[in-house]
Amino acid sequence: MASFEVVVRTSVAKDLRRIPDRDVRHILERIASLAEDPRPPGSEKLSAQERYRVRQGVYRILYEIQDDQLIVTVVKIGHRREVYR
Repeated sequence: MASFEVVVRTSVAKDLRRIPDRDVRHILERIASLAEDPRPPGSEKLSAQERYRVRQGVYRILYEIQDDQLIVTVVKIGHRREVYR
């Protein structure tokens, strides 16, 4: 299976500033793992959008997949109660 390129939007850096450092490390590891498997066990497609989400503790990572170009774009990261707004 081909490896995907992971692209992170600039707005995600702002999202990460509000998260404690120990959690950011785990989130970045999870994002890096999306390059090998963009649809890991536990990921779900969001019903209202062409996006997926994966859990990392109490945080959610929202991303889009472009299968034809092998690109995963991380769109937003946030606490589970705020990320879908």
